[in-house]
Amino acid sequence: MTDLGRYQDPSAIQRVLHTARTVAIVGLSGNDLRASHFVGYYLKRRGYRVIPVNPREERILGETSYASLLDVTVPVDVVNVFRAPDALPGIARDAVAIGAGALWCQFGVINEEGARIAEDGGVTVIMDRCIKVEHARYVGRMHWLGFNTQRITSVRAGLQ
Repeated sequence: MTDLGRYQDPSAIQRVLHTARTVAIVGLSGNDLRASHFVGYYLKRRGYRVIPVNPREERILGETSYASLLDVTVPVDVVNVFRAPDALPGIARDAVAIGAGALWCQFGVINEEGARIAEDGGVTVIMDRCIKVEHARYVGRMHWLGFNTQRITSVRAGLQ
């Protein structure tokens, strides 16, 4: 079982969010009802350069979509993953190969081998966290409204 806590360090999350400018989203969908599309739209609206990585699409959110990370022609700060966990080792290898600063695995994208590959290649790993939620928590309105509790849940305290 993976120790997820080591991949959810608040200081690492904040460092990635505050230093990144370019986010390649692997599995970004052109369907605006999909979570990946909403996250890409959100990040783009917050000033990040969003690079779609999806071999089935030509353009997403007005940007050229690449078949793989290895095809991306600009430096990538964060590789954000919306794929099944078993795809993570290959994506991690590609993230290392392109010199990405961080590998950000969305909710449920948990793969210890992928995390190890990225870490061994010098890439920061954030796992089982949503980049949009964390951005809102540490940089966006939730932070400014005083909700920066490092915990988001719909369950009331004491009822768990």
